[in-house]
Amino acid sequence: MAIRHFLSLTMMVLLTVGAPAGAGQGSLRLDPLFQALRATTDAAYAESVEEHIWDLWLDNPNAEMIRVMRAGVLSFNSDDYVAALAAFDAVVALDPTYAEGWNKRASAHYMLGQHRAAAEDLRRALSLEPRHFGALTELGLVYLAVDQPAAALRAFEAALAINPHLDKVRQQADALRRTKVGVAL
Repeated sequence: MAIRHFLSLTMMVLLTVGAPAGAGQGSLRLDPLFQALRATTDAAYAESVEEHIWDLWLDNPNAEMIRVMRAGVLSFNSDDYVAALAAFDAVVALDPTYAEGWNKRASAHYMLGQHRAAAEDLRRALSLEPRHFGALTELGLVYLAVDQPAAALRAFEAALAINPHLDKVRQQADALRRTKVGVAL
């Protein structure tokens, strides 16, 4: 079973190697990965597929943009959200079609308590990559932060429809359902 999953993932990687470089989202390289993510019941395999999706989302042919993105991620991981936001501002200025730039900028806005700006950036990311389960998850968190639990539940359910292996998102959605938030949905 594990060997079959390894060979399947290896085949997907080989299929993506010859694909043209790009900003990841909307790429035909992602289609088989999303199909595999929805189809598998193997948690370890799902995790490796998810990691490959994130790698493709982070990919961009502009080396300077990648340098700035990395600086932003380092700042974010060091809890310097102001510096991270500045870097992600530069990223979206360099490439406004790069969904992951908008997603990362939304994360910085969220951590700074700027929920409206975070939601706007997440909607922009989702307009560029509607399958961005990370952006949908964060949108759910933004809705929770502004006390819109029904909208949060919808965002979490949308993320789970794309990636059913998001255990913490599933737990959050289940908790919202238990509070009868989703009755009118």
